[in-house]
Amino acid sequence: MNLKLHKPLCIFDLETTGTNIGKDRIVEICILKVNPDASRESKTWRINPEMPIPKECSEIHGIYDEDVKDAPTFKEIASKVMEMITGADLGGFNSNRFDVPLLAEELLRVGVDFDLNKFKLVDAQTIFHKKEPRNLGAAYQFYCGKTLENAHSAEADVMATFEVLDAQVGKYDDIPNEIAPLSEFTFHNKNADLAGFIGYNDKQEEVFNFGKYKGQGVKAVFQKDLGYFGWLQNADFPLYTKKVFTKIQLSSRF
Repeated sequence: MNLKLHKPLCIFDLETTGTNIGKDRIVEICILKVNPDASRESKTWRINPEMPIPKECSEIHGIYDEDVKDAPTFKEIASKVMEMITGADLGGFNSNRFDVPLLAEELLRVGVDFDLNKFKLVDAQTIFHKKEPRNLGAAYQFYCGKTLENAHSAEADVMATFEVLDAQVGKYDDIPNEIAPLSEFTFHNKNADLAGFIGYNDKQEEVFNFGKYKGQGVKAVFQKDLGYFGWLQNADFPLYTKKVFTKIQLSSRF
């Protein structure tokens, strides 16, 4: 194994009802947990999303309403997911932009706290796009010399993603093999939240990435316009973004 792990790394992949982080739901999740001694364990859950799966999504991942009508809801398996990822770092393919934010929403929705600061995030797609811009199937062929069978099934994608990530670390001399620096390498932009609504300025202070206060410090804005915080909490923002806003608002009182 080319990766040098100091704690477990959980590579995971989601199949969902769509791509709206705030509204769509998970229909399948697979987690591959790789330990520092290179031992592995994987678990896959089919999940009843408690909403219809759009036909166009089913045609991509092959999971239809009938397939998950008797499956557990996310609330029923959330504790098992947290048990597996707690104390680990997280990785995936396009995970920083999609899988991690959507998983955070699902966890927060059922009352399970998710704190981004407890995880290092590594995105194999970012490495691939920085080095060889293409998709997962092409990455698997390029780095591993294999054809990806059963693409868009969570298990096939997550197994391929780990092999791609491990091969990337072995191929490029200028890519670190430890998770902390690798996490820094795979971030396009450093944000305070998962959806990218809150960024940082050169003083590492949270700033708005959108709206009428774009570029201004969140804490300073809340101190002069508390009503804007109230609007944000009632608007259609992801739960994790609202959580970060709340934390900043509470700190702005002092």
